[in-house]
Amino acid sequence: MDLGDVSFDMLVESLAASALVHLGDQADRATGAKVPPNPDAAVQMIQLLTLLEEKTQGNLDEREVQLLTMTLRVLRTRLLEVRKNSASGQISVT
Repeated sequence: MDLGDVSFDMLVESLAASALVHLGDQADRATGAKVPPNPDAAVQMIQLLTLLEEKTQGNLDEREVQLLTMTLRVLRTRLLEVRKNSASGQISVT
């Protein structure tokens, strides 16, 4: 089975997509349904990306560094928003 070229970008985007599903921002690819936010599961994906950032330090080109840095920044910001909305009871799945 040929899955095509696998890249660093694909890995980052896959982990980020999983985090966004857990944050309630994207539909689950398997079911097509949006699910309520699960911040703990999103944190796990963010931690995996953080680990990837730490373990690849000095081995990425500038574009890859920027992709990973921006992805983490967006996900961390979104996580804070979800936690804030969850604490105030403003969770919605649209």
